[in-house]
Amino acid sequence: MPTTSKYPRQGLQTRHGHPWLRRIFFFVLVIGTGLMVWAAVERVLAPASNTSQDHFDAIVVLGYPADSDGNPSPAMLARVTEAVHEYERGVAPRLIMTGGAAHTNVIEADAMAEVARAQGVPPAAIVEEREALDTIQNACYAGRIMKDKNWTSAEIVSSPEHLPRAAMIFSQLPFSWRAHPAPDLRPNGEMVQTATSFVEIVKTARYLVWAKWQEQCQP
Repeated sequence: MPTTSKYPRQGLQTRHGHPWLRRIFFFVLVIGTGLMVWAAVERVLAPASNTSQDHFDAIVVLGYPADSDGNPSPAMLARVTEAVHEYERGVAPRLIMTGGAAHTNVIEADAMAEVARAQGVPPAAIVEEREALDTIQNACYAGRIMKDKNWTSAEIVSSPEHLPRAAMIFSQLPFSWRAHPAPDLRPNGEMVQTATSFVEIVKTARYLVWAKWQEQCQP
């Protein structure tokens, strides 16, 4: 005579798990994948500019963390160095360094301004925005400076993987702009850029579904 399990339901759950857990996992996986694909497509479609002009009132340099001693990181150095080159080419007569103490106790704008001065940019040609803690605030607070000074156009300098999301944000502001990538100076640049590109896709997804609507800022 066959033996009947005293706990048939528990045995079934052990073999097959909870169907509703699998459904939730599958649903989250599909939604997450869809968001990543959407963000990747939006990055490809992001504009590089909203103007055909090649000279601007200012060059806006988007911040990146320095190290804990205030020394510029490779990404920060790349952004500032390229912005200085653009300044020397006559693209704009001034630089706006934007970035607060977002990830360390070092104010990014201070560190970037020091690098620019060391590379020969006169202090009078450097404007610091020292409060922004993310890219939305970079754009907004730099835009406020431009509005106060009646500047109406800017070239935006940042790392290549950062610019698509930055372009989406600057597209919301009422001035003429062009994005300009800074060559990568980081060790193992291609590997680092691949990793940071994935992080940027995640940040772009967050911007599209949340930050764009919840972190609005009027310059």
